[in-house]
Amino acid sequence: MKKMRLAKIALACVLVPALATAQDARLKLPEFKSLAGKATESVNISLSPWLLRMAGSFMEEKDADSVATKHLLAGIKAIEIRSYQFATDFAYSAADIDAVRSQLAGPGWNQLMQVHHRDKSEDVDMYVLIENNVTKGFALIASQPREFTIINIVGSINIEDLPKLESHLHLPKVADVRANLLM
Repeated sequence: MKKMRLAKIALACVLVPALATAQDARLKLPEFKSLAGKATESVNISLSPWLLRMAGSFMEEKDADSVATKHLLAGIKAIEIRSYQFATDFAYSAADIDAVRSQLAGPGWNQLMQVHHRDKSEDVDMYVLIENNVTKGFALIASQPREFTIINIVGSINIEDLPKLESHLHLPKVADVRANLLM
């Protein structure tokens, strides 16, 4: 848990500008269509810039929290979330996860946190893409034998702003994903 707190503090210390053109931050996520039939629970969220602007347009201008979230959305270009839970161990291919993880070895991506529990076959990796001192993306890959989650946020994001984004857009909570996979 101390590692989690340190990772959160490290990410919170990254200054995130309001505007970024994060074209390279978009990961190429597999469709995982075959996994949806095997999964006991699945989440597949893809929010484009248009959908994010649309979500922002429905927020109340009089509510301070909504105004802050709308400002946050202005810096985000896309959100992709894939999360699957299975009734049996290793119902998914580790190669699919590794293909996504290998994209994060590219220029500009910095690993903020890596938690590995060999006995439980659990891994959590958190990355941020920085180019010319500008944060352009965020990625989280969490896996264990019966579930995995991949979150890719393209654009400017501060880890302390994630709870606002999660609640207004009804997204899975990053903290819950990390907690569930690290228990």
